[in-house]
Amino acid sequence: MDRLWTPWRFDYISRIGHSESGCVFCRILAEQNDRENLVVFRGGSAFVVLNLFPYTSGHMLIVANRHIPFLRDAAAHELHEMMELAQRCESALHAEYDPDGFNLGFNLGRAAGAGVASHLHMHVVPRWAGDGNFLSIVSETRVLPEELPQTWERLTPHFH
Repeated sequence: MDRLWTPWRFDYISRIGHSESGCVFCRILAEQNDRENLVVFRGGSAFVVLNLFPYTSGHMLIVANRHIPFLRDAAAHELHEMMELAQRCESALHAEYDPDGFNLGFNLGRAAGAGVASHLHMHVVPRWAGDGNFLSIVSETRVLPEELPQTWERLTPHFH
């Protein structure tokens, strides 16, 4: 029998069913420890952070600074900055990882799959033609070839 060891997933598994008090994005925004919180960039209306439980290496989130749940709640300048940050994320990921494509999108509301449904955020996910996303379906496991601190080190310079 083959085994795929993913010890970092225990943190995720242990959090299922346990909600953090308050909003994780509001907490990250209030704290100034960007390395520990994996914040790649802070803008006037939004910030970029690595997804703590990424779908693939380089999975970033563009998060509105204001605690709003839906696109309809965002002002035009907030949406504009989020899209500019999406361009910067795409450029940074292209330069560092050379993916074959990208998934960009919002999950609005719990029923749509939002992990943090109360705070607007956009996913930027690099994709490769031969990626192992079948493992997520077959064994509920994600294969990530790089640890998050290393991803942070690679991507942060592209935003400063």
